[in-house]
Amino acid sequence: MWEGPARAPHRSLLRALGLGPDDAGRPLIGVANSYNELIPGHIHLRAIAEQVKFGVWQAGGVPLEFNTIGVCDGIAMNHTGMNYSLVSRENIADALEIMIQGHALDGLVLIPNCDKIVPGMVMAVARLDVPAVVVSGGPMLAGDFRGQKVSLVNVFEAVGAYYSGVIDEAELEEMETCACPTCGSCAGLFTANSMSCLTEVLGLALPGDATIPAPYSARLALARATGARAVAVTREGWGARRFLSPASFRNALALDAALGCSTNTVLHLKAIANEAEVDLPLEQFNEISGNTPHLVKLSPSGPAHVEDLYRAGGIMGVLKRLAEQGLVQGETPTVSGMTLREAYESAQIADDEVIRSIANPHHPTGGLAVLFGNLAPRGAVVKESAVLPEMMRHRGPAQVFDTEAAAMAAVEAGAVQPGNVVVIRYVGPKGGPGMPEMLSPTSALAGAGLDTSVALITDGRFSGASRGASIGHVAPEAVDGGPIALLRDGDMVVIDIPGRRIDVELTEDELTLRRAAWRVPERKFTGVLGRYVAQVQGAETGAILGEPPLGGVGIGA
Repeated sequence: MWEGPARAPHRSLLRALGLGPDDAGRPLIGVANSYNELIPGHIHLRAIAEQVKFGVWQAGGVPLEFNTIGVCDGIAMNHTGMNYSLVSRENIADALEIMIQGHALDGLVLIPNCDKIVPGMVMAVARLDVPAVVVSGGPMLAGDFRGQKVSLVNVFEAVGAYYSGVIDEAELEEMETCACPTCGSCAGLFTANSMSCLTEVLGLALPGDATIPAPYSARLALARATGARAVAVTREGWGARRFLSPASFRNALALDAALGCSTNTVLHLKAIANEAEVDLPLEQFNEISGNTPHLVKLSPSGPAHVEDLYRAGGIMGVLKRLAEQGLVQGETPTVSGMTLREAYESAQIADDEVIRSIANPHHPTGGLAVLFGNLAPRGAVVKESAVLPEMMRHRGPAQVFDTEAAAMAAVEAGAVQPGNVVVIRYVGPKGGPGMPEMLSPTSALAGAGLDTSVALITDGRFSGASRGASIGHVAPEAVDGGPIALLRDGDMVVIDIPGRRIDVELTEDELTLRRAAWRVPERKFTGVLGRYVAQVQGAETGAILGEPPLGGVGIGA
């Protein structure tokens, strides 16, 4: 690209960067850094990038750093900012495509952290099939509250406890001050850390990337090794799609099930698969989850945090367990140069309680479930591993809200009764827009002690920190006239998570009558949200932009 007389102007501009003749022939490695001073998971990424660049230089490449945007879902929660979170995923993917193509980069190191940045960056390299290696910023350490390990989810739930009179303002402030003690992505198995775990099993990151805590010096060493591997991967010509095969996606679904990852992984895995031109139907999530034991129980489902998983053996330790049952296809390649089997065979499992054995799982089947029924003909998603046993099956009257704010006001006022099914609609990909997360309502319900008796369903989505019978991604969404738009207060909703069903006790004739009377709400958006609404597809596609995929949507009756 940079050779020959016709490229003299291009070389002249590279010289303006400080490059010289000795750099000719070296691969140009873009370092896509999501550093900013707004997100705790990103505040330390300058140091990570410096080590990456050092590794690139050591391996004979030329590192060229640039930045991307990012949204902190915790800071964006429960206000207009949440409309922009999922939207940012597409913006990040597009920005990387522009930078890669516009500057003819030979390879990439991706430095993401937090919810939409990881999938957004991976979507870009899947789309372009360019050589790339990922090194995330790593997870935050858990905080300490009166001798108990805590993280951000505990603060959200403390808000519910405060409004219910369980704790006072002083205790709420004490929790607030100690829950997020370091840099890094929030300490539980929330969306950011879930996606880093899946990136590692997909083969795009070196072993340890998902679980080495952000403040540990081991992460700096990993960053330097990542820079060097990016040069090697580029020289080998290994594009991202080499690693994003149907077999590697099946491995990702198995790991997802074993960990009990965030429900957002369904959206992001489908979007990445779409960019890689791999069919990933929703039914495959149920198929693999149904055959995979749930081995690891991290916050919000259990008391342990990602730092505990690191100490216990990390992602490779979990894969080693799954391989004992033949649940991992070990011959898939990784950017390390090893096969996945070679990577996990050397793993040491140091804690049989954090990473349980196949013979002693938390649950015999995996952490996520996709439900179908007359309320969700195109699917809905629940984090089964975070649902209390008494809520796995539930029948109750709908309590319908058209906004998250209205639902929160009802919870805070004590208007949500045990046994109800709270419905929050018109918050899907188009309706939100941007499919906002419902962490505040789920946390408020849990904090008020209602997670034992109240379910929540929505065409929006949930934070990975959500727990309880929280069923999201209901498709079709309300703004498209899906059945969730037709619900009325008092309609009986039946949830059967083991049976993978979600239904409303209404006849098809009654649904037809209500559909005839329903009207599309008047809505007008401009700017980035207007463009997003015009292009976004349903949650069942992964909320991708543009034409829906030919396959992989997964429609159930």
